[in-house]
Amino acid sequence: QVQLVESGGGSVLSGGSLRLSCAASGYTYRNGHMAWFRQAPGKEREGVAGIGSDGRGYYAESVKDRFTISVENTKTTMFLQMNSLKPEDTAMYYCAAERSSAWLLRPYYKSWGQGTQVTVSS
Repeated sequence: QVQLVESGGGSVLSGGSLRLSCAASGYTYRNGHMAWFRQAPGKEREGVAGIGSDGRGYYAESVKDRFTISVENTKTTMFLQMNSLKPEDTAMYYCAAERSSAWLLRPYYKSWGQGTQVTVSS
């Protein structure tokens, strides 16, 4: 059974940084099947960053050049480095694995973590 556990969320001031981690058990991350999403209150869950089948990071326009997705060598922990954080980045952040659709950054994944809250204040 796949389990994903996020950590690293918190409260920061605008311009600050956070690094989220997602540890997987019962699963080894594969290119094209791992991503980060976020959901703010009253809004739909949106794709933030994912690693494509080519091994490259793909990002939502709103976070491009500020966020970086990566996975460590054993392929069991995924990271999201978030720099230059803005108040509009405030949301619950989720990691996801095992994509079940053709789209990397749409929320059609079989496995989800429980979420970690990121709050950015001005």
